[in-house]
This record gives sequence, structure tokens and C-alpha cells, in this order.
Amino acid sequence: MLRLGPLAATAARCLPAGPRPGPPCLAGSRGPLSRQVRAAADGERLPVLKTPKGTRDHPPAQAALRERLLSAVVSCFKRHGAAAIDTPVLELRETLVGKYGEGTKLIYELQDQGGELLALRYDLTVPFARYLAMNKITNMKRYHVAKVYRRDNPAMTRGRYREFYQCDFDIAGQFDPMIPDAECLKIVHEILSDLQLGDFVIKVNHRQILNGVFAICGVPESKFIPACSTVDKLDKVPWEEVRSEMVGEKGLSPEAADRIGEYVQLHGGLELIERLLQDPKLSQNKLAKEGLGDMKLLFEYLTLFGITGKISFDLSLARGLDYYTGVIFEAVLLQQENQHVEEPVSVGSVAGGGRYDGLVGMFDPKGRKVPCVGVSIGVERIFSILEQRLEASGEKLRTTETQVLVATPQKHLLAARLKLISELWGAGIKAEMLYKKDPKLLKQLQYCEETGIPLAAIVGEQELADGVVKLRVIATREEVDIPREKLIDEIRRRLEP
Repeated sequence: MLRLGPLAATAARCLPAGPRPGPPCLAGSRGPLSRQVRAAADGERLPVLKTPKGTRDHPPAQAALRERLLSAVVSCFKRHGAAAIDTPVLELRETLVGKYGEGTKLIYELQDQGGELLALRYDLTVPFARYLAMNKITNMKRYHVAKVYRRDNPAMTRGRYREFYQCDFDIAGQFDPMIPDAECLKIVHEILSDLQLGDFVIKVNHRQILNGVFAICGVPESKFIPACSTVDKLDKVPWEEVRSEMVGEKGLSPEAADRIGEYVQLHGGLELIERLLQDPKLSQNKLAKEGLGDMKLLFEYLTLFGITGKISFDLSLARGLDYYTGVIFEAVLLQQENQHVEEPVSVGSVAGGGRYDGLVGMFDPKGRKVPCVGVSIGVERIFSILEQRLEASGEKLRTTETQVLVATPQKHLLAARLKLISELWGAGIKAEMLYKKDPKLLKQLQYCEETGIPLAAIVGEQELADGVVKLRVIATREEVDIPREKLIDEIRRRLEP
């Protein structure tokens, strides 16, 4: 005997015996049989209405907040003379693999489509290096704002996603040492200061110093990069756990790990650089000596920029990407200044970058190198802070930029509204009207208040007869009759900041 599921059985009881003149309905319902019931009866599987794990929709208020954030970041990049580029979201798999250290396992690889092994871009730096090599460009200052993808375990409450935006600024070319590097740090300082996210510190280190430390501590060169990845965890876990991983998983001797620990737990400023330059072992290592020389010069430039108060020379900073060759840096929020939230918002790193002089050469057929340094702003983590701050404050964010609502107080004036709004659009003024033939004036004015539209241009029978438009300031309810030919100029005058 055929057994029906509960939904299908309910539907069956509802169907009349004999001919069915119209669509069946459930008892007590007022419309056709619901899709869910039809699907259950037909054995159809309904789609799950959710976004994939690690992704999210952005409703208008969030999209407006994100646009405001991206605009602030991009305006800083433009202030420093960068030009925008764009690259495909797809790259050849071989372009990406082997460039990110342990991060390589997080690359989204795609099945062979059309004869090419592809992957979704993991960051914007490797595609930029590929772009430079492919087009034989040796000098460029660029910014790029786009989505990247990581097959990660998302922690969305902390701004960690599988699909997210990156905002990158890079300087490519052969220049005098540390001048472009200092400008990248200045950009991070400007953006974090402008956004008023709270107190922050920009940690700075140098890959050559780290490699010098590993060398004098007895680490084989083949284990420099794995050791770097482990040291990079020091901001999240105590030294004991890092040491244990070095010895147990990375194969370092306990003595080497202990010697590394004496260095990587140091942090300070110019005085620490001077001290390490006098270190009897480190000062004898060529790599470390060059790295410390770079850092001393960098701090001189940062002093001239007036930002050393937010800079910390931190030997635990390693940044686990394989392509870094010189200065590396990472900006971290120390605490979230938010009086409306009991618990501070902890989101960790909000910007990072460094020098990668060898990456372009990996793509060039002749191995020609183009020195590069750049920074990436972690807008998703910053966005999560701004989003929580906005929610806690109760502030209502405008989701449109409409400046004027064209309204009518009487019936049969749709043609007058259409004609006036067309004039406003033609003059470049952002205008709206309600999509009803005869809306009530109160309803139109309420719409202005709800959506934050500052002005209403009201045209009624009397205004048409007199050749004027009644301009209403929504906030103060002040109304003034403006001659039709002067309306555009008056609206612009009132909208001036």
C-alpha cells in the first residue's frame, strides 16, 4: 500500500472526488495549494534558502556602511597617487599554488573546465605580480579593491569569511631603500586613524632578521619557512605552545627552539634595533645585519612622518606567506573603544603587508625581478566593528542618496510630477517620486522622513498656475515658493555642505 507523507496526506484529504475545476487548496487556506505541499506530493526537493557557509548577504543598510568604509580607504590610496587595476577572479591553479606557505591548502581549486586547471584567487598580491610579469611592467603604484576566496573555517562573528573583500595598495619598482615601505606604513596609520577604530599598534619586522635569527640558532635553511609559520602564532598562543610545535612538528632541536625564544619574544623601537646591531652573534650574520640596517633607516623615515608612537619592532611577527623577502608589518587593534557594548570587540589583525622582491620574477620567463612592497587593509574585520558600533548606537544609516522627493497635493497631477522629476534628473539632482497616480501628501512627506530625504518639491494646481514650485525643508517644515526657472539653482544652494 502506498503511504503518503504528512504534507502529501493533508493535500490528498483536501482534494474533492471527481473533476477538479481549479487549483486545489488546503482546508482553511485562501489560495492555491502551497508549493511546499505540491513539492511533498511530487517528491520534489525544495532548495535550501541560505547563503553558503562563510558568506553573507548585505541588506541596504550594511551595503551603505560598507560603501562608506571602502570609499574612505580608496580615497587614502588615491591621495597617495595610486591607479586602480582589476584582475580576473579566476587564475590558473599553477599561478597560485606554492606562493602562500601553509595557506596553499586553503585555495579553492576548480575542476578542469575547458582544458585549464583553475582556482579562485586567494589574495590580490599574486595576481598583481602575475599582471606585472605578463605585461612587462617594471614601475607602478596601484590599488585594487575586490573579493578573494579562502577554503577556511569561517568565524563570521570576528569578520572571518570564505568570501571577502581585500583593499590593496602596492608600489612596484626599483627605488631607494625603505622610502616606499615607509609610505605603506603611513597609509595604514592614516586609514586606521581616520576610521577612529580605537587604539592600535602596527607591528614591524624584517624577514632577513628572522632568517638571521634562525641561522645563528642552528636551524637548517630548509626549515626557515616552516619555523616562520610557527613563530607567527606567538600573538595567539603562549611561547610554550610555539616551542612545542617547533620541536614536535617542525623537527627543531630543543636547544635551537630555546635560542629562538630569546629573540622572538623581544619588541620595542629604535633602541631595540640599536641593541641588536651590537648583539655579538646577530651582528655577525650578513642577513640579519642587512635587515637591521633597513629597519634603522625605516624608523628614521617613520620618525619624519610622525607615526613612531604607533609602531612596534616585534621579532615575533613572521607573516606566514612564502613570498615576503624584506620588511613585514601587521596592524592590530589593541582594544575597541565602544561605550555601548559591555565586551570589547576582538578582531585581531586589521591590516598587513610587506616587501616581496622575488614574486614577479617567479612569473617572468627570464626571471627578471621587480621589487614590490604593499599593504592589504582587512576591511571585513573593520566592517564587523563598524557594524556592531552602528547597531549599539541605534543610529539610522541612510541607504539611498535621494536629495529631493517630487510630490503633489491633489489628484490628477501625475503628468506634472513626471515632467518636474525629469527636469531634476536632467540637472543631475538625485530625485524620487512615489509610484502612485494620486498619493496623499502626508504619505509623501512621511516617506521623506523615513528615508532621510532632505527636500520635497511640491507642485499643485496653484503652483502650476503661478509658475512656481513649493520647496519644503523636511527637517524644519519650512516652505518657500521658488520660481520654476530658479528651482534647480535653489536646490543646489540648499544642498551645499
